Amino acid sequence: MNRKLGKQTIGLKICPYIISRASVVGQKEGEGPLKDSFDMIVSDDKMGQISWDLAEGAFQKTAVEIALKKANLKNSDIDYILSGDLQNQCAATHYGLRETNIPFLGLYGACSTMIEGLSVASMLISGDYAERVIALTSSHFCSAEKQYRNPLEYGGQRTPTAQWTATASGAVILSNAGNGPKVTHITTGKIIDKGICDVSNMGAAMAPAALDTIVAHFNDTGLTPDDYDLILTGDLGVLGSEILCDLIKNDGYDISKKHNDCGKMLYNIEEQDVHSGGSGCGCCASVLCGHILSELEKGKYKKILVAATGALMNPLTVLQGESIPTISHAVSISI
Repeated sequence: MNRKLGKQTIGLKICPYIISRASVVGQKEGEGPLKDSFDMIVSDDKMGQISWDLAEGAFQKTAVEIALKKANLKNSDIDYILSGDLQNQCAATHYGLRETNIPFLGLYGACSTMIEGLSVASMLISGDYAERVIALTSSHFCSAEKQYRNPLEYGGQRTPTAQWTATASGAVILSNAGNGPKVTHITTGKIIDKGICDVSNMGAAMAPAALDTIVAHFNDTGLTPDDYDLILTGDLGVLGSEILCDLIKNDGYDISKKHNDCGKMLYNIEEQDVHSGGSGCGCCASVLCGHILSELEKGKYKKILVAATGALMNPLTVLQGESIPTISHAVSISI
């Protein structure tokens, strides 16, 4: 049976295999340093739709179709599909996936949604409740700006600590049988709120959540940074990554030589004017489902820890003067 390790971690007896993956990104993301690792770079970020909201749903729909095609599977071969996004009531997900005819579980973990989905999908398979599950998510720069800040026409200025919401989607198909990378451990995060109120400094707000989950993972499993080839976060950006590496030293762990962040990897930060880096559900999803899993399959990495982070506020709570609750979920993936 599966083993509960400490308070927050599960060691999976039946380790789900990642048998297929897909990443679909927008034009700006396709101009970044990881451009060769994506399955599709879309020239029209509106995807032929009448709104940015529906365009984001089309990104998810396309990612699912590509992942299924690569695995030579049909919709009917999938037991569950798990997804969410940043829009009100996860509208992009619901409209994008409404024609799949696959049993659906909606999730919301803000930018941590990809790893939340991987966690729940792994539990379903390891618990023998499913044979194949799709986990995915998305974000879209234009729909997120409208949702959380101002419509693009407003032309608002961004502070240096602000991050750029990725226009992207990533999907994985997990199976109880296969020979690809496999999920071995799940560490579920707690809601962490350190009183940060600046919505233009998400890295500072989310770094304590990443810290809490990564330290819990090490404490629960007895593993250390030396056991991993890569400790990946998403999406703390430049500033949040620095904060995390500094904070975790106080707990006796030095991850500086093993750490990278999806928000730092997706764009050429200086040349593409994304300030502190990338963010959004689609940032971690596209980097993981494109570049990182490819490097695992090639053997560059043997064992990685992926800890995605999310800010759990909404525009109303910000206007009410509330601070920003955050979350981080982690999975260990090995080949």
